[in-house]
Amino acid sequence: MSSAEARRTALAAQGFTDASVSGVPDRRQLRRVLARTGLFQLDSVSVAVRAHYMPLFSRLGPYDRDLLDSAAWNPTRRRPRMLVEYWAHEASLLPVADWPLLRWRMRELGDPRRRGNRELLERSPTLPDEILTAVKEAGPLSAGALERELGGGSRAGKGVWWNRSDTKRACELLFAAGELTTATRRGFERLYDLPERVLPPEVLAEEPGAEEASLHLVSRAARAQGVATEPDLRDYYRLSARRSQDAVSELVERGELEPVRVRGWSEQAYLHRGARTPRSVRARALLSPFDPLVWYRPRAERVFGFHYRLEIYVPRQHRRHGYYVFPFLLDDGLVARVDLKADRKSGQLWVPGAFAEPGVDTGRVARELAAALREVAGWLGLHRVRVGQRGDLAPVLRALCD
Repeated sequence: MSSAEARRTALAAQGFTDASVSGVPDRRQLRRVLARTGLFQLDSVSVAVRAHYMPLFSRLGPYDRDLLDSAAWNPTRRRPRMLVEYWAHEASLLPVADWPLLRWRMRELGDPRRRGNRELLERSPTLPDEILTAVKEAGPLSAGALERELGGGSRAGKGVWWNRSDTKRACELLFAAGELTTATRRGFERLYDLPERVLPPEVLAEEPGAEEASLHLVSRAARAQGVATEPDLRDYYRLSARRSQDAVSELVERGELEPVRVRGWSEQAYLHRGARTPRSVRARALLSPFDPLVWYRPRAERVFGFHYRLEIYVPRQHRRHGYYVFPFLLDDGLVARVDLKADRKSGQLWVPGAFAEPGVDTGRVARELAAALREVAGWLGLHRVRVGQRGDLAPVLRALCD
């Protein structure tokens, strides 16, 4: 394959060549996107919009965010739960049916011999059982409510990032072990509940072994990426090298994956048997830093020639592009990057900086980017796009948005 063919294959696999939606996106379109991406990554940063909402927008355009909220956290009899939280690619929303594929991880993360678990249980040996009892009796509870109910416990570590009570740590341990899950969220605060009150009995009854589950997860990763290296496949669900390599070998033997060489790639690649390679791609999308298309930075650089690093934790004076930067996809390339902030008090989508990639048609990129920014602003209920001074695209983009 040529590198251009690999790029178009990757975009098709992620849903960027699917037919556009007529009317307001609904659960059918949500299922369609989820069949492409496999999961949505969660992240607490809300400077523009929380990460899990953006991939759906990038592929469908404006939609009511209640569509995703109801699928994950606010199910009804008519609209049953489609998504559940767990550690997949970091903290993620994944299809309810895929929860059993991570039971092996629950066993590993919940192992009382793990250092963090062991230390917690040595300090507070009865705390996990007390939490389970409280949730069983009272229904969904936040870590804060449980802390107040159970008296808090000691705090471990230094600094704000590690100032977690033992109650919160025990909740996270029980979540990781699959003994608690998320019933709903209040704002972004997780309310824990027992899995048997959240998930269907048939899902709870499944418990595939680690090898079988890894095979399914690598298969999903391959379908979601179209063409990929083994490390690409491994990263999608954060598998170990051994598990991923064994699964890739098995999938090649079964004919689901075909070894291919991509010109310009130094590593062996694998093409999923269901992958399509369109002749062209006509896409326009702003991408969250945690979009599956770019979340594995080595793949983004290999496929798109796009060197991308999130600079949230870089001191302001050392940031090259900004605090929370969105790549901009146009046709089959990542052509620009935009620092974004939703200023909800003033009703503005604030763009501190906008930067073109080398060799692009900056006039066209600016026009398309201005249209994309206005669409994002309208979706977020903001009435204006305001562009700052940083970046080579900023002057022309500011003229188009004013």
